[in-house]
Amino acid sequence: MAPTIKSSREIEIMREAGRIAAEALARMGEIVRPGVTTGELNRLAEEVIHARGATCAFKGYHGFPASICASVNEEVVHGIPSDERVLEEGQIVGLDVGTVYRRYVGDTARTFPVGEIPPEAEALLRVTEECLWKAIETIGPGRRLWEVSEAVERHARSFGYAIVREYAGHGIGSRMHEDPQVPNYVDRDARYADLVLRPGMVICVEPMLNAGGEETEVLDDGWTVVTRDRSLSAHFEHEIAVTEDGAEILTLLEERAGERTW
Repeated sequence: MAPTIKSSREIEIMREAGRIAAEALARMGEIVRPGVTTGELNRLAEEVIHARGATCAFKGYHGFPASICASVNEEVVHGIPSDERVLEEGQIVGLDVGTVYRRYVGDTARTFPVGEIPPEAEALLRVTEECLWKAIETIGPGRRLWEVSEAVERHARSFGYAIVREYAGHGIGSRMHEDPQVPNYVDRDARYADLVLRPGMVICVEPMLNAGGEETEVLDDGWTVVTRDRSLSAHFEHEIAVTEDGAEILTLLEERAGERTW
């Protein structure tokens, strides 16, 4: 399916879907601390999402058993929350949340520190989030998709971090995953590498960086992706609409604009 152009009405709905996802993520971030379980975070997200008249996009998606992904330390993405998984001082936890509002999807993620974290973990979070913002700065009408990927890759490589290659950002709309795929590295042979961004396109950009090697594997639960060398991994994501003037982040709460999130 080719990338689609959303109407102003569709963008308006997606703006609300994104805001609900952002609210759920922010509320979870407020309670991340040692002793909290990832199951508690999952329930809080559900409460926020349902209270705003939306549903949880991840629950049941291809059989996923929860409403958020909660990925701790070496877990890259798709960690399954559980009341048995208790967060500990010094860990990092990537929280990914999706909403469906009036049939359109909001999707955002952020990696949070659990209490005080080691300097190397803090640096990984900082650079991964910087990669996201540098990518967003390249988005606008007339730009090529590979330029978005290049912005992530250039910044990540400059700090020596490995880039996860098996998973990527994506187009989004009435479905969670639409074309184009948005990799975090440049692949000029990829199907949509030379895609020209146009107003009305909506994409999710989500850098995933590892402190060690780039290789990953999936655990026996069939979902949780981990670094093969068990090094730390961080993940940040925003949903962005291409506009006539540049880009609009649909998953950024206005009152938190410019706030440090790591």
